[in-house]
Formats: sequence, structure tokens, C-alpha cells
Amino acid sequence: MKEIYTESILMIERLHRRFLDVVKTELDRLKIDDINNVQTLILYNINHEQLTIGELTNRGYYLGSNVSYNVKKLVENGYLVQERAPHDKRSTRIRLSDKGLQLCQRIDDLYQRNVDQLSKQMETPTLTALNQTLSQLERFWTDYINNIHKVK
Repeated sequence: MKEIYTESILMIERLHRRFLDVVKTELDRLKIDDINNVQTLILYNINHEQLTIGELTNRGYYLGSNVSYNVKKLVENGYLVQERAPHDKRSTRIRLSDKGLQLCQRIDDLYQRNVDQLSKQMETPTLTALNQTLSQLERFWTDYINNIHKVK
């Protein structure tokens, strides 16, 4: 079981990196060079919402330590609009600009092309079962973390 568990963890990590490569390839194909693949996924996950940077991180839309840097670059390159929250001037909210929304549509087109191709190789129940298994693993890790904090 330990070998299978370790293999699963490594596979999840490799899949994430490979998907980032897919997004990078699409950006290259579109000749878009003012945004990277991680920033593109941040945009795609925000989509039509208005969020604070804290909400972006808490929702799991962003993994990494440089969220402020990436948001700054996305604002500088015209993909995000950053505005002070009306109720709390210390807090800022971010939303996609028209340029950001256009890129999200192009990434959505990529997702649809991927789905169309994948559906020829994999049936929906197989992918559904995979998602259920990954959700169970996520719950296991969450419970583990929560239980460790209770012991302290």
C-alpha cells in the first residue's frame, strides 16, 4: 500500500505540472507572452467573480507563496483590475478586466477542446470515479491536518 500511496502522490504532482505545460503551450500558440501559466489559471479561477487576495488563497484558487506578486503583475499587464473595497478602505478587491475575460474565454476553449479529445479516450464514469477518489484523498489529508492540530 505504501508504494501505491507514494506513486499516487507523485502522479498528482506530475499531472499538475503537465497541465501547467498544456496551458503554457496554449499561451505560446496564441502568442501571448505577458502572462505565465500559473497566472492564467488564477484568472480562469476568478473568472466573473470579485475577490480579495485572501479569498483567492482561501478558496484554493492559488497555490504558492507569491500570490501578491502575481496579482501585481496581472494588474500591471492589464488582466486584473484592483479596487479598494467600499466598506473597508484597507482591503482591495480584484476582478478581471476585459483583457482578462478574453483570455479566460480562450482558455475555456482549450478546456473544451481537451474535453472533446478526452471523451474519445476515456468515458465519463471513469473520470467521475477518479474525481471521487481524489476527493476522498483530499478529505483524508484534511482530516489528518485537523486531527494533528487538535492533538497540540
